Amino acid sequence: MTDVIPLCIPNIRGNELAYLRECIETNWVSYVGPFVGRFEQALAQTVGARYAVATNSGTAALHIALIVAGVQPGDEVLVSDLTFIASANTIRYVGAQPVFMDVTPDLWEMDPQKVTDFVVRECTASNGRLVNRASGRPVTAIMPVHILGHPVDMDPILELARRYDLHVIEDATESIGAKYKERMVGHLGDLGCFSFNGNKVITTGGGGALLTDREDWARRAKHLTTQAKSSDIEYVHDEIGYNYRLTNIQAAFGVAQIECLAENLTCKRAIAARYIEGLRDVPGLTLPQEAPWAFSTYWLYTVMVDGAQFGMDSRALMRHLAERNIQTRPLWAPIHEQAPYRNCQAYHIEVTPRLYCDGLSLPCSVGLSESDQQRAIATIRSARSAA
Repeated sequence: MTDVIPLCIPNIRGNELAYLRECIETNWVSYVGPFVGRFEQALAQTVGARYAVATNSGTAALHIALIVAGVQPGDEVLVSDLTFIASANTIRYVGAQPVFMDVTPDLWEMDPQKVTDFVVRECTASNGRLVNRASGRPVTAIMPVHILGHPVDMDPILELARRYDLHVIEDATESIGAKYKERMVGHLGDLGCFSFNGNKVITTGGGGALLTDREDWARRAKHLTTQAKSSDIEYVHDEIGYNYRLTNIQAAFGVAQIECLAENLTCKRAIAARYIEGLRDVPGLTLPQEAPWAFSTYWLYTVMVDGAQFGMDSRALMRHLAERNIQTRPLWAPIHEQAPYRNCQAYHIEVTPRLYCDGLSLPCSVGLSESDQQRAIATIRSARSAA
């Protein structure tokens, strides 16, 4: 049997073991301990934000971000249709309604022109509020999702948000280290959220974080993620809170990982460069683009497979590679077509369904060896020849 080439697994090569040993030897293994603060400080410094609040998942970070931004039941939030479903789920957690926005055909990120068109053509500004004419509900926030490691074109969205007093909550869960016009994603809007799941560029095993420059929001986020306990001693709680804390052990792992972030990003971009060199001349494959204003982390290196030109569609290629122990995965199904969201508004969704059908993410672990990558490239090229 040929060794399996995984899609995207962690790379553990730094101080993880030393920091975990410190947790064990000092008995700080649960939700209290020095590494949580160290991890939050390192994240804030990396992104350039004043405050970071660690959470037990990126989903938890998004949930809390919506709460502290003041999104209310019955509000609407504009969100990408092409994303992991957690983005939309968190909007429903707070009782708000998602309105799904399409992505651009070249970069596959939230389309700022369609967002602008929706706000200008489909909404009305009344008494200081932006109201969706079709639903009668107020639109209070935009959640752009920086998917696959590439940033959304943010300036038009930020300008729109300033004009209509909308909060911008960046879902940067896949894109730590990415830059938009030399600015770090997660520090472009009012709040930014990251995920540190096991397949991310850096990992805490499972975890996330919320970042902001507002001290009041950071304090409330910390309060809510620790069950809204209002006394250091007494078990007194002043609102409904959540057990969204990151453990000291996870944070210790994260501190070691963030020390390797720059090296990991270099590896990711080298992997992308090898795919570009090895696949750019293959008919039927469209490779991901990097905008001139962007620094992409290429979190999941994803190609579009034109079945007619390539000779097999994306799912057939996925099966072909799986039979040869090369792991790949498709993109997410459009959220507006999924059962919980079929009754939600979706604005001129034209690109997302095609990307779902054609998209295939290729092996791109930080530690992917050049020989394994060349094997994946050769197998893809031979698949077309054999089709």
